[in-house]
Amino acid sequence: MSQPRPVPMLEIMRYGKAASRIDVDLDGYLNYHFMTSAPATPDAPRLMLEAGINSAAVVHTPDGPRRPVISLRSSPWKAGQVTNPWHDEFDLDHGHVRYFGDHKPTTVGLPGATAGNRALLDAWALHAATDQQGRLKAPPLLLYRSVTVVRDGRSLVKGHVEFCGAGIIERLEHVVQRDPVTGRSFPNIALDIAIVDLADAGDTLDMRWIDDRRNPDLNDERAARHAPASWRHWIKGGRAAIPRVRRRVLASRVRSTEDQLPPPGSAEATVLSRLYTFFDGRKHAFELLAAQACAQILGGSGARYHAGWLTRPGGDGGIDFVGRLDVGTVENNTPLVVLGQAKCIAPTSSIGPDQVARVVARLRRGWIGVFVTTGTFSRQAQVEVIDDQYPLVLVGGRTLVEQVVKMAAADHDGDLDALLASVTAGYDVAITYRRPDEILLG
Repeated sequence: MSQPRPVPMLEIMRYGKAASRIDVDLDGYLNYHFMTSAPATPDAPRLMLEAGINSAAVVHTPDGPRRPVISLRSSPWKAGQVTNPWHDEFDLDHGHVRYFGDHKPTTVGLPGATAGNRALLDAWALHAATDQQGRLKAPPLLLYRSVTVVRDGRSLVKGHVEFCGAGIIERLEHVVQRDPVTGRSFPNIALDIAIVDLADAGDTLDMRWIDDRRNPDLNDERAARHAPASWRHWIKGGRAAIPRVRRRVLASRVRSTEDQLPPPGSAEATVLSRLYTFFDGRKHAFELLAAQACAQILGGSGARYHAGWLTRPGGDGGIDFVGRLDVGTVENNTPLVVLGQAKCIAPTSSIGPDQVARVVARLRRGWIGVFVTTGTFSRQAQVEVIDDQYPLVLVGGRTLVEQVVKMAAADHDGDLDALLASVTAGYDVAITYRRPDEILLG
Protein backbone atom coordinates (compact mmCIF):
# COMPACT_ATOMS: atom_id res chain seq x y z
CA MET A 1 0.00 0.00 0.00
CA SER A 2 1.31 3.48 -0.87
CA GLN A 3 2.38 5.93 1.80
CA PRO A 4 -0.03 8.66 2.93
CA ARG A 5 0.23 11.97 1.05
CA PRO A 6 -1.48 14.47 3.35
CA VAL A 7 -2.23 17.96 2.05
CA PRO A 8 -2.73 20.46 4.91
CA MET A 9 -5.62 22.87 4.79
CA LEU A 10 -4.54 26.30 3.49
CA GLU A 11 -1.25 24.86 2.19
CA ILE A 12 0.14 26.94 -0.68
CA MET A 13 1.33 24.72 -3.52
CA ARG A 14 3.32 25.47 -6.66
CA TYR A 15 1.24 24.70 -9.73
CA GLY A 16 3.12 24.33 -13.01
CA LYS A 17 1.27 22.96 -16.00
CA ALA A 18 4.05 20.56 -16.99
CA ALA A 19 5.93 20.32 -13.70
CA SER A 20 7.57 17.09 -12.55
CA ARG A 21 5.41 14.57 -10.74
CA ILE A 22 8.41 13.15 -8.88
CA ASP A 23 9.74 16.19 -7.04
CA VAL A 24 8.05 16.85 -3.70
CA ASP A 25 9.02 20.53 -3.69
CA LEU A 26 9.05 23.05 -6.50
CA ASP A 27 10.52 26.55 -6.10
CA GLY A 28 10.29 26.22 -2.34
CA TYR A 29 6.64 25.14 -2.28
CA LEU A 30 4.87 21.78 -2.16
CA ASN A 31 4.56 20.50 -5.73
CA TYR A 32 0.88 20.24 -6.72
CA HIS A 33 1.51 17.54 -9.32
CA PHE A 34 3.44 15.37 -6.86
CA MET A 35 0.57 15.56 -4.38
CA THR A 36 -2.13 14.74 -6.92
CA SER A 37 -0.37 11.94 -8.82
CA ALA A 38 -0.62 8.34 -7.63
CA PRO A 39 2.87 6.77 -7.31
CA ALA A 40 1.56 3.44 -8.62
CA THR A 41 0.25 4.98 -11.85
CA PRO A 42 2.82 7.57 -12.93
CA ASP A 43 1.45 7.66 -16.49
CA ALA A 44 -2.14 8.39 -15.49
CA PRO A 45 -3.58 11.72 -16.73
CA ARG A 46 -2.71 14.69 -14.56
CA LEU A 47 -5.35 16.43 -12.45
CA MET A 48 -5.11 19.85 -14.04
CA LEU A 49 -6.23 23.24 -12.77
CA GLU A 50 -6.23 25.11 -16.07
CA ALA A 51 -9.93 25.99 -15.85
CA GLY A 52 -12.19 27.01 -13.02
CA ILE A 53 -13.98 23.64 -13.08
CA ASN A 54 -11.72 20.65 -13.77
CA SER A 55 -13.34 17.21 -14.00
CA ALA A 56 -11.27 14.04 -13.80
CA ALA A 57 -12.05 11.46 -16.46
CA VAL A 58 -14.72 8.91 -15.60
CA VAL A 59 -13.40 5.43 -14.73
CA HIS A 60 -15.33 2.21 -15.21
CA THR A 61 -15.41 0.14 -12.02
CA PRO A 62 -17.11 -3.06 -10.79
CA ASP A 63 -19.94 -0.78 -9.59
CA GLY A 64 -20.24 1.07 -12.89
CA PRO A 65 -18.88 4.43 -14.04
CA ARG A 66 -17.42 6.75 -11.39
CA ARG A 67 -16.08 10.28 -11.69
CA PRO A 68 -13.15 10.38 -9.23
CA VAL A 69 -13.04 14.08 -8.40
CA ILE A 70 -13.88 17.59 -9.55
CA SER A 71 -11.26 20.23 -8.80
CA LEU A 72 -12.51 23.81 -8.48
CA ARG A 73 -10.14 26.72 -8.82
CA SER A 74 -11.10 30.26 -7.85
CA SER A 75 -9.03 33.22 -9.01
CA PRO A 76 -9.85 36.25 -6.84
CA TRP A 77 -7.51 38.48 -8.88
CA LYS A 78 -9.67 37.85 -11.96
CA ALA A 79 -13.01 38.62 -10.28
CA GLY A 80 -14.94 41.29 -12.15
CA GLN A 81 -13.07 40.78 -15.41
CA VAL A 82 -14.61 39.62 -18.67
CA THR A 83 -13.21 36.11 -18.19
CA ASN A 84 -14.54 35.88 -14.64
CA PRO A 85 -17.34 38.40 -13.95
CA TRP A 86 -18.43 36.75 -10.70
CA HIS A 87 -17.12 36.68 -7.16
CA ASP A 88 -16.73 33.36 -5.31
CA GLU A 89 -17.00 33.59 -1.53
CA PHE A 90 -14.84 31.51 0.81
CA ASP A 91 -15.65 31.26 4.53
CA LEU A 92 -13.43 28.34 5.45
CA ASP A 93 -13.58 28.93 9.21
CA HIS A 94 -17.30 28.12 9.02
CA GLY A 95 -17.01 25.49 6.29
CA HIS A 96 -18.86 27.32 3.54
CA VAL A 97 -18.02 28.30 -0.05
CA ARG A 98 -20.26 30.01 -2.56
CA TYR A 99 -19.03 29.06 -6.03
CA PHE A 100 -20.32 30.19 -9.42
CA GLY A 101 -20.35 28.05 -12.55
CA ASP A 102 -18.45 28.70 -15.78
CA HIS A 103 -21.28 29.97 -17.98
CA LYS A 104 -20.14 33.27 -19.54
CA PRO A 105 -21.98 36.14 -21.24
CA THR A 106 -20.86 34.77 -24.63
CA THR A 107 -21.92 31.16 -23.92
CA VAL A 108 -24.76 29.93 -26.13
CA GLY A 109 -27.43 27.80 -24.47
CA LEU A 110 -28.56 27.02 -20.94
CA PRO A 111 -26.20 26.86 -17.90
CA GLY A 112 -25.44 23.18 -18.61
CA ALA A 113 -23.96 23.96 -22.03
CA THR A 114 -20.39 24.17 -20.73
CA ALA A 115 -18.47 21.06 -19.76
CA GLY A 116 -17.76 22.41 -16.28
CA ASN A 117 -21.36 23.25 -15.43
CA ARG A 118 -22.54 19.97 -16.90
CA ALA A 119 -20.15 18.06 -14.63
CA LEU A 120 -21.40 19.99 -11.59
CA LEU A 121 -25.04 19.35 -12.48
CA ASP A 122 -24.29 15.63 -12.80
CA ALA A 123 -22.42 15.71 -9.48
CA TRP A 124 -25.31 17.50 -7.78
CA ALA A 125 -27.62 14.58 -8.59
CA LEU A 126 -25.27 12.30 -6.62
CA HIS A 127 -24.57 14.73 -3.78
CA ALA A 128 -28.34 15.09 -3.32
CA ALA A 129 -28.92 11.32 -3.53
CA THR A 130 -31.23 9.85 -0.90
CA ASP A 131 -29.37 6.52 -0.76
CA GLN A 132 -25.86 5.55 0.32
CA GLN A 133 -24.96 3.99 -3.02
CA GLY A 134 -25.61 7.25 -4.79
CA ARG A 135 -23.55 9.21 -2.28
CA LEU A 136 -20.70 6.68 -2.53
CA LYS A 137 -20.43 7.59 -6.22
CA ALA A 138 -20.57 11.35 -5.55
CA PRO A 139 -17.29 12.95 -6.69
CA PRO A 140 -15.67 15.06 -3.96
CA LEU A 141 -15.05 18.68 -4.84
CA LEU A 142 -11.46 19.68 -4.09
CA LEU A 143 -11.20 23.45 -3.82
CA TYR A 144 -8.22 25.63 -4.59
CA ARG A 145 -7.75 29.37 -4.54
CA SER A 146 -5.13 31.21 -6.60
CA VAL A 147 -2.83 33.26 -4.39
CA THR A 148 -0.16 35.87 -4.89
CA VAL A 149 3.28 35.04 -3.51
CA VAL A 150 6.50 37.02 -3.31
CA ARG A 151 9.55 35.22 -4.68
CA ASP A 152 12.94 36.82 -5.27
CA GLY A 153 11.42 40.21 -4.55
CA ARG A 154 8.69 39.84 -7.21
CA SER A 155 4.94 39.47 -6.66
CA LEU A 156 3.64 36.50 -8.65
CA VAL A 157 -0.12 36.29 -9.21
CA LYS A 158 0.02 33.05 -11.21
CA GLY A 159 1.35 29.58 -10.57
CA HIS A 160 0.43 29.13 -6.89
CA VAL A 161 -2.74 27.75 -5.33
CA GLU A 162 -3.99 27.42 -1.77
CA PHE A 163 -5.71 24.16 -0.83
CA CYS A 164 -9.15 24.94 0.59
CA GLY A 165 -10.43 21.46 1.41
CA ALA A 166 -12.97 18.91 0.18
CA GLY A 167 -16.58 19.86 -0.27
CA ILE A 168 -20.12 18.52 -0.55
CA ILE A 169 -22.65 20.32 -2.74
CA GLU A 170 -25.19 21.46 -0.20
CA ARG A 171 -27.34 23.49 -2.58
CA LEU A 172 -27.39 24.28 -6.30
CA GLU A 173 -29.46 27.04 -7.81
CA HIS A 174 -29.90 28.69 -11.17
CA VAL A 175 -29.09 32.39 -11.08
CA VAL A 176 -28.94 35.36 -13.43
CA GLN A 177 -25.77 37.43 -13.45
CA ARG A 178 -24.78 40.62 -15.20
CA ASP A 179 -21.73 41.14 -17.40
CA PRO A 180 -19.84 44.10 -15.87
CA VAL A 181 -18.58 45.16 -19.33
CA THR A 182 -21.70 45.06 -21.49
CA GLY A 183 -24.34 45.21 -18.77
CA ARG A 184 -26.12 42.21 -20.33
CA SER A 185 -27.55 39.52 -18.10
CA PHE A 186 -26.78 35.83 -18.52
CA PRO A 187 -27.79 32.59 -16.77
CA ASN A 188 -25.48 30.54 -14.60
CA ILE A 189 -25.47 28.16 -11.65
CA ALA A 190 -24.33 28.89 -8.10
CA LEU A 191 -23.29 26.26 -5.57
CA ASP A 192 -23.32 26.40 -1.79
CA ILE A 193 -20.55 23.99 -0.80
CA ALA A 194 -20.05 22.54 2.67
CA ILE A 195 -16.34 22.09 3.42
CA VAL A 196 -15.93 18.92 5.46
CA ASP A 197 -14.09 18.70 8.76
CA LEU A 198 -10.60 17.17 8.60
CA ALA A 199 -9.76 17.45 12.30
CA ASP A 200 -9.42 13.68 12.75
CA ALA A 201 -6.48 13.72 10.31
CA GLY A 202 -4.78 16.80 11.72
CA ASP A 203 -6.61 19.17 9.31
CA THR A 204 -5.11 17.39 6.30
CA LEU A 205 -6.54 15.43 3.38
CA ASP A 206 -4.95 12.11 2.40
CA MET A 207 -4.66 12.16 -1.40
CA ARG A 208 -4.69 8.35 -1.45
CA TRP A 209 -8.46 8.78 -1.34
CA ILE A 210 -8.38 10.37 -4.79
CA ASP A 211 -5.92 7.69 -6.00
CA ASP A 212 -8.42 5.01 -4.98
CA ARG A 213 -11.33 6.77 -6.65
CA ARG A 214 -9.30 6.83 -9.88
CA ASN A 215 -8.52 3.12 -9.63
CA PRO A 216 -10.92 1.16 -11.92
CA ASP A 217 -10.25 -2.08 -10.01
CA LEU A 218 -11.82 -0.79 -6.77
CA ASN A 219 -15.55 -0.76 -6.15
CA ASP A 220 -17.15 2.37 -4.70
CA GLU A 221 -17.01 1.22 -1.09
CA ARG A 222 -13.38 0.16 -1.30
CA ALA A 223 -12.50 3.46 -2.96
CA ALA A 224 -13.71 5.29 0.16
CA ARG A 225 -11.28 3.58 2.56
CA HIS A 226 -9.02 6.66 2.77
CA ALA A 227 -11.85 9.19 2.70
CA PRO A 228 -12.08 11.62 5.64
CA ALA A 229 -14.19 10.33 8.52
CA SER A 230 -16.51 13.29 7.99
CA TRP A 231 -17.10 12.27 4.37
CA ARG A 232 -17.92 8.69 5.41
CA HIS A 233 -20.36 10.02 8.04
CA TRP A 234 -22.06 12.02 5.29
CA ILE A 235 -22.30 8.94 3.06
CA LYS A 236 -24.15 7.14 5.86
CA GLY A 237 -26.27 10.02 7.10
CA GLY A 238 -26.93 12.08 3.99
CA ARG A 239 -28.07 15.68 4.07
CA ALA A 240 -28.99 15.55 7.76
CA ALA A 241 -25.34 14.84 8.62
CA ILE A 242 -23.92 17.97 6.94
CA PRO A 243 -24.17 20.23 10.04
CA ARG A 244 -22.17 17.64 12.01
CA VAL A 245 -19.44 17.14 9.41
CA ARG A 246 -18.96 20.77 8.37
CA ARG A 247 -15.58 22.35 9.10
CA ARG A 248 -15.54 24.62 12.14
CA VAL A 249 -12.53 26.57 13.33
CA LEU A 250 -12.64 27.35 17.04
CA ALA A 251 -11.04 30.75 17.29
CA SER A 252 -11.40 33.66 19.64
CA ARG A 253 -14.34 35.84 18.74
CA VAL A 254 -12.39 38.88 19.83
CA ARG A 255 -10.91 40.39 16.68
CA SER A 256 -7.78 42.49 16.59
CA THR A 257 -7.79 45.98 15.12
CA GLU A 258 -5.95 44.66 12.07
CA ASP A 259 -8.59 41.98 11.49
CA GLN A 260 -11.36 44.59 11.55
CA LEU A 261 -9.79 46.78 8.86
CA PRO A 262 -8.79 46.15 5.24
CA PRO A 263 -5.07 45.52 4.64
CA PRO A 264 -3.13 48.81 4.46
CA GLY A 265 -2.60 49.97 0.88
CA SER A 266 -5.27 47.66 -0.53
CA ALA A 267 -8.13 48.68 -2.80
CA GLU A 268 -10.51 47.93 0.08
CA ALA A 269 -8.60 50.34 2.34
CA THR A 270 -9.05 53.03 -0.30
CA VAL A 271 -12.79 52.37 -0.38
CA LEU A 272 -13.02 52.65 3.42
CA SER A 273 -11.14 55.95 3.34
CA ARG A 274 -13.52 57.23 0.66
CA LEU A 275 -16.55 56.22 2.72
CA TYR A 276 -15.27 58.07 5.77
CA THR A 277 -14.36 61.19 3.76
CA PHE A 278 -17.69 61.20 1.94
CA PHE A 279 -19.86 60.83 5.04
CA ASP A 280 -17.73 62.84 7.47
CA GLY A 281 -19.71 65.95 6.62
CA ARG A 282 -23.05 64.16 6.30
CA LYS A 283 -22.94 61.55 9.04
CA HIS A 284 -26.72 61.19 9.27
CA ALA A 285 -26.78 59.96 5.65
CA PHE A 286 -24.31 57.23 6.67
CA GLU A 287 -27.19 55.65 8.60
CA LEU A 288 -28.88 54.62 5.35
CA LEU A 289 -25.70 52.98 4.04
CA ALA A 290 -25.34 51.14 7.35
CA ALA A 291 -28.96 49.98 7.17
CA GLN A 292 -28.40 48.63 3.65
CA ALA A 293 -25.24 46.81 4.72
CA CYS A 294 -27.16 45.33 7.66
CA ALA A 295 -29.86 44.10 5.29
CA GLN A 296 -27.24 42.27 3.21
CA ILE A 297 -25.50 40.70 6.21
CA LEU A 298 -28.64 39.48 8.01
CA GLY A 299 -30.42 38.60 4.77
CA GLY A 300 -27.47 36.44 3.77
CA SER A 301 -27.84 34.32 6.90
CA GLY A 302 -30.75 32.37 5.43
CA ALA A 303 -33.45 34.30 7.32
CA ARG A 304 -35.65 36.89 5.58
CA TYR A 305 -34.76 40.48 6.30
CA HIS A 306 -37.25 43.32 5.86
CA ALA A 307 -35.87 46.83 5.68
CA GLY A 308 -37.71 49.30 7.89
CA TRP A 309 -36.82 52.97 8.32
CA LEU A 310 -34.36 55.46 9.72
CA THR A 311 -35.12 57.23 12.98
CA ARG A 312 -35.26 61.02 13.17
CA PRO A 313 -31.92 62.77 13.78
CA GLY A 314 -31.32 63.90 17.34
CA GLY A 315 -34.18 61.92 18.81
CA ASP A 316 -33.13 58.36 18.19
CA GLY A 317 -32.08 57.53 21.74
CA GLY A 318 -29.11 55.52 20.47
CA ILE A 319 -30.93 53.90 17.54
CA ASP A 320 -30.45 54.98 13.91
CA PHE A 321 -32.42 52.41 11.89
CA VAL A 322 -35.04 49.72 12.36
CA GLY A 323 -35.61 46.44 10.49
CA ARG A 324 -37.17 43.03 10.94
CA LEU A 325 -35.71 39.54 10.65
CA ASP A 326 -38.12 36.64 10.06
CA VAL A 327 -36.58 33.37 11.26
CA GLY A 328 -38.15 30.11 10.06
CA THR A 329 -40.23 29.11 7.06
CA VAL A 330 -42.86 31.29 5.43
CA GLU A 331 -45.59 29.37 7.27
CA ASN A 332 -43.72 28.88 10.53
CA ASN A 333 -41.55 31.78 11.64
CA THR A 334 -40.94 34.30 14.37
CA PRO A 335 -40.24 37.98 13.63
CA LEU A 336 -37.38 39.74 15.43
CA VAL A 337 -37.06 43.51 15.70
CA VAL A 338 -33.64 44.73 14.54
CA LEU A 339 -32.29 47.94 16.05
CA GLY A 340 -29.30 49.47 14.31
CA GLN A 341 -26.67 52.01 15.31
CA ALA A 342 -24.36 53.65 12.76
CA LYS A 343 -21.16 55.53 13.55
CA CYS A 344 -19.04 57.15 10.85
CA ILE A 345 -15.67 57.57 12.56
CA ALA A 346 -12.09 57.66 11.34
CA PRO A 347 -10.91 54.15 10.44
CA THR A 348 -8.14 54.59 13.01
CA SER A 349 -10.72 55.16 15.78
CA SER A 350 -12.60 52.57 17.79
CA ILE A 351 -16.00 52.14 19.42
CA GLY A 352 -15.83 51.69 23.19
CA PRO A 353 -17.97 49.62 25.57
CA ASP A 354 -20.04 52.61 26.67
CA GLN A 355 -21.28 53.21 23.10
CA VAL A 356 -22.10 49.53 22.68
CA ALA A 357 -23.93 49.50 26.03
CA ARG A 358 -26.15 52.35 24.84
CA VAL A 359 -27.49 50.19 22.01
CA VAL A 360 -27.87 47.12 24.22
CA ALA A 361 -29.93 49.15 26.70
CA ARG A 362 -32.59 49.69 24.03
CA LEU A 363 -33.04 45.99 23.24
CA ARG A 364 -36.07 44.11 24.52
CA ARG A 365 -36.72 40.39 24.67
CA GLY A 366 -36.80 39.00 21.14
CA TRP A 367 -34.93 41.99 19.66
CA ILE A 368 -31.42 42.03 18.22
CA GLY A 369 -29.00 44.88 17.61
CA VAL A 370 -26.54 45.73 14.85
CA PHE A 371 -23.73 48.26 15.26
CA VAL A 372 -22.10 49.43 12.01
CA THR A 373 -19.00 51.62 11.88
CA THR A 374 -16.24 52.73 9.54
CA GLY A 375 -13.80 52.14 12.39
CA THR A 376 -13.24 49.25 14.77
CA PHE A 377 -14.52 47.95 18.11
CA SER A 378 -12.23 48.02 21.12
CA ARG A 379 -11.24 44.77 22.73
CA GLN A 380 -13.22 45.62 25.87
CA ALA A 381 -16.36 46.38 23.85
CA GLN A 382 -16.13 42.99 22.16
CA VAL A 383 -15.43 41.18 25.43
CA GLU A 384 -18.51 42.67 27.07
CA VAL A 385 -20.73 41.65 24.15
CA ILE A 386 -19.36 38.10 24.25
CA ASP A 387 -19.25 37.62 28.03
CA ASP A 388 -22.73 39.04 28.59
CA GLN A 389 -24.09 37.22 25.53
CA TYR A 390 -25.70 40.33 24.11
CA PRO A 391 -27.68 39.75 20.88
CA LEU A 392 -25.60 42.36 19.07
CA VAL A 393 -23.87 42.07 15.69
CA LEU A 394 -20.71 44.17 15.39
CA VAL A 395 -19.83 45.32 11.86
CA GLY A 396 -16.43 46.98 11.55
CA GLY A 397 -14.77 48.77 8.67
CA ARG A 398 -13.54 45.70 6.83
CA THR A 399 -16.92 43.97 6.77
CA LEU A 400 -18.65 47.22 5.82
CA VAL A 401 -16.37 47.65 2.81
CA GLU A 402 -17.05 44.08 1.69
CA GLN A 403 -20.80 44.76 1.75
CA VAL A 404 -20.46 48.14 0.01
CA VAL A 405 -18.41 46.62 -2.81
CA LYS A 406 -21.11 43.98 -3.30
CA MET A 407 -23.86 46.61 -3.34
CA ALA A 408 -22.00 48.73 -5.87
CA ALA A 409 -21.40 45.71 -8.11
CA ALA A 410 -24.99 44.48 -7.89
CA ASP A 411 -26.84 47.75 -8.45
CA HIS A 412 -24.41 50.29 -9.94
CA ASP A 413 -22.03 48.29 -12.17
CA GLY A 414 -19.32 48.68 -9.54
CA ASP A 415 -19.56 52.48 -9.51
CA LEU A 416 -19.02 53.53 -5.89
CA ASP A 417 -19.85 57.17 -6.62
CA ALA A 418 -23.24 56.13 -8.04
CA LEU A 419 -23.97 54.08 -4.91
CA LEU A 420 -23.09 56.98 -2.62
CA ALA A 421 -25.23 59.37 -4.66
CA SER A 422 -28.12 56.93 -4.36
CA VAL A 423 -27.69 56.76 -0.59
CA THR A 424 -27.71 60.52 -0.09
CA ALA A 425 -30.69 60.92 -2.42
CA GLY A 426 -32.69 58.34 -0.49
CA TYR A 427 -31.85 59.52 3.00
CA ASP A 428 -34.64 62.02 3.61
CA VAL A 429 -37.46 59.75 2.40
CA ALA A 430 -36.18 56.87 4.57
CA ILE A 431 -36.79 58.75 7.85
CA THR A 432 -39.97 57.76 9.68
CA TYR A 433 -41.39 58.82 13.06
CA ARG A 434 -42.49 55.42 14.33
CA ARG A 435 -41.86 53.16 17.30
CA PRO A 436 -39.50 50.21 16.62
CA ASP A 437 -42.13 47.60 17.53
CA GLU A 438 -44.39 48.86 14.72
CA ILE A 439 -42.13 46.97 12.30
CA LEU A 440 -43.85 43.81 13.54
CA LEU A 441 -47.17 45.00 12.12
CA GLY A 442 -45.95 45.39 8.56
